[in-house]
Amino acid sequence: MTTEIVKRRRGGMRARGGWVSALTMGVAAMGVAFTVSPGYAGPPTDSMKGTIDEVLRIVRDKELKEPGKAAERRQQLERVVGARFDYQEMSKRALGAPWNGLSNEEKQEFVALFRTLLTNSYADKIESYSGEGVQYLNERVEKDYAEVRTKVLSGKTEIPLDYRLINRADDWRVYDVVVDGVSLVSNYRGQFTKILRATSYADLVDQLRKKSDKLKSP
Repeated sequence: MTTEIVKRRRGGMRARGGWVSALTMGVAAMGVAFTVSPGYAGPPTDSMKGTIDEVLRIVRDKELKEPGKAAERRQQLERVVGARFDYQEMSKRALGAPWNGLSNEEKQEFVALFRTLLTNSYADKIESYSGEGVQYLNERVEKDYAEVRTKVLSGKTEIPLDYRLINRADDWRVYDVVVDGVSLVSNYRGQFTKILRATSYADLVDQLRKKSDKLKSP
């Protein structure tokens, strides 16, 4: 997307040796290649563990590591992650108040563009990263909302990583990821708000389209 969004994301989320910017929706979001050590396991934690286990199965599948299987492997990873992440809720929260003024068609387009931005931010990291472990610390549940707190271990570094989930028909879906105190949704909302104040929603979508096309190109 625009230089504005890319620069702000790289500059605003570079704490801890690049973890926040590089892993916001990638390895950090899914705990890929980690050895999972659960602390407290309630329904939200169980949901995250189930997704992580499936991602690990795909990453470790020797057949999917064969030449020519990269696209299939990527598709499977995106499918599993997409089943756990509520991209519409994330899009709504990232855009903020302007969301309520969009038509259904505009909302669908924005979600699709934002999803492309997010999935391409984490896909490469999921497939290439290997870490030493992640600990499930605890979870907090309040009605239809929950937060699963974890600690990612990488070398001598310990990084707090929290998943925020919403209950959708008895299925816990991720709507935000907080890495070392930095919220993914809040970070993007700040970027989008700045663009909207300087130009317009149409310009923001145009920038997202251009970034999406660039990411999808070979």
